[in-house]
Amino acid sequence: MSTDSWLVVGLGNPGLGYAANRHNVGEMVVAELGLRMSAKFKRHKANAMVAEVRAGASMGGPGGPKLILAGTNTYMNVSGGPVANLLKFYSLGPERLIVVHDELDIPFDAVRLKFGGGHGGHNGIRDIMSAVGTGDFVRVRVGIGRPPGRQDAADFVLKDFSSTEKKSLPSVLADAADAVELIATDGLAAAQMRFHTAP
Repeated sequence: MSTDSWLVVGLGNPGLGYAANRHNVGEMVVAELGLRMSAKFKRHKANAMVAEVRAGASMGGPGGPKLILAGTNTYMNVSGGPVANLLKFYSLGPERLIVVHDELDIPFDAVRLKFGGGHGGHNGIRDIMSAVGTGDFVRVRVGIGRPPGRQDAADFVLKDFSSTEKKSLPSVLADAADAVELIATDGLAAAQMRFHTAP
């Protein structure tokens, strides 16, 4: 596997009952990337669905770095095993991993990018860190905001987006997908400059 490859994992829970939950927004972003590149996902022995595409290929050119798009077939809290196995299969280090996930501490419709750090109470990130042996990978954090009133955070993330949020969701998914491509083609710093700067 060439050094221009990235493993892009969108976190979520399997099954139609979870598909539209806030917690599955990472999976939605990877699906958006697959859609814009006409990717065909196939079952992988690492207990995941995988498609190989080229960043920027949706623009009509040959594309740049290889993106291995993946969604695990496991529940989010045990995402680590499939992610570690995919890194091993593709001979990639954790620094070539981009995990796309929901983030309570970021307002809905904002996308924030970082490398490394803790898990911030996110059980999917916690399990990946445990399985991979480090937190040194890129995170594309898609803001879902905090639950209103006294609603429990665990219940909030397992609810679908509100009708108002659903109107903005396509542009949020597009932004996060753009961020993934920009990280792969131009680097994390360039992507942060674009997505962390107020319009």
